[in-house]
Amino acid sequence: MKVLVTGGAGFLGSHLIDKLLDEGHEVLAFDNLLTGRIENIEHHFGDERFKFVKQDVTEYLHVGGRLEAVVHFASPASPIDYLNLPIQTLKVGSLGTHKALGLAKEKKARFLLASTSEVYGNPQIHPQPEGYWGHVNPVGPRGVYDEAKRFGEAITMAYHRYHGLDTRIVRIFNTYGGRMRPDDGRVDSNFIVQALKGEP
Repeated sequence: MKVLVTGGAGFLGSHLIDKLLDEGHEVLAFDNLLTGRIENIEHHFGDERFKFVKQDVTEYLHVGGRLEAVVHFASPASPIDYLNLPIQTLKVGSLGTHKALGLAKEKKARFLLASTSEVYGNPQIHPQPEGYWGHVNPVGPRGVYDEAKRFGEAITMAYHRYHGLDTRIVRIFNTYGGRMRPDDGRVDSNFIVQALKGEP
């Protein structure tokens, strides 16, 4: 397949690119490098099956030729980043998702949205089943990320229901690993860094 990964220079997007290339797919990565890092993907430069384009997905998206899948991972995900970049976070979750869905529709490609546990907000049920609708404060500081992802899920389902687009949504919880910044601000990286420093 030929797969577009938005947010391809990010922590999760770059690992997904590794996996897709290992499986023999052709990969196109879009990233505006607002929070993504070129070091995450530069080991693929020179591979004829990989192409990187510095692209803001809230703007017009064009891909020449065939495209079988669009995997939308573009978004600040670190609490530090989305609190510092609230407008950009809202724009990528709304306009960026809309543009990526439009491209998938044009190409008749499968679409995967990377969503988050944050769609549940400050949940009143633990653990959260998928049928739980959440407890979100839309005007709180974290609302920029929570509501951007909730809107992304809503428009993804609208494209599925209205246009018949083949869509998938994955809600990602507390992922950690290589290429994650030590100052990322998510719980796992905080715990690991505090443990390494001998802090509580």
